[in-house]
Amino acid sequence: MKSEDTPFEGGPLDGRVLPVLLGMTGHPPKTYRVPVPGPDGGEPTVLVYLRVPRSPSGRVGLRDRWKYVHAPEGKPTGRRNWPWTRPGTHG
Repeated sequence: MKSEDTPFEGGPLDGRVLPVLLGMTGHPPKTYRVPVPGPDGGEPTVLVYLRVPRSPSGRVGLRDRWKYVHAPEGKPTGRRNWPWTRPGTHG
């Protein structure tokens, strides 16, 4: 499987560059979860990082690289909004 060195911003992994496995589309996952063991064998904490574009590329409509930004609230922001769904009908 292919991997890509991906930088992390914020949280405990700030400034680190880790190899992240790429999916079938050639992109890293949208969310990256890092389990951290709790002190003295307690409840583990899960750090959540969200994939964002690293910088605009020179090619129109394409992004070459990604980075992960720490999400302190622990979950992705917002819900997927499908084009055929009307506002307020998320079932």
